[in-house]
Amino acid sequence: MLLPAKAEVARQLRRYRAWERVMLAAPNDRTVRTTFEDSGYTLCVLMGKRCAREAADAAERYLRTNQVAYLQEQQVTCLQEQNERPRPATSVRRRPPTAERRSPAGR
Repeated sequence: MLLPAKAEVARQLRRYRAWERVMLAAPNDRTVRTTFEDSGYTLCVLMGKRCAREAADAAERYLRTNQVAYLQEQQVTCLQEQNERPRPATSVRRRPPTAERRSPAGR
């Protein structure tokens, strides 16, 4: 798994937190909200997460730990998520389609 440079993660995390503070101060400003959401999306892509909060948490953990420990933690988390996913139902065997049936009156 490729990991982003810690300097870039730190820069994006600072940007996300700064825009978060601005957005909380002015929640009705569309430009601020859009920029905040863009910074969250960038952090999500960088950290491989679906949610900006998860990405921010992952970025903070990544910056606190070394790369090997972070990769091991991510592997455990991934396995836990796979075990929590619902399993697909067993497949139902279906017969092949039968020839079109005609009523005796239609002959």
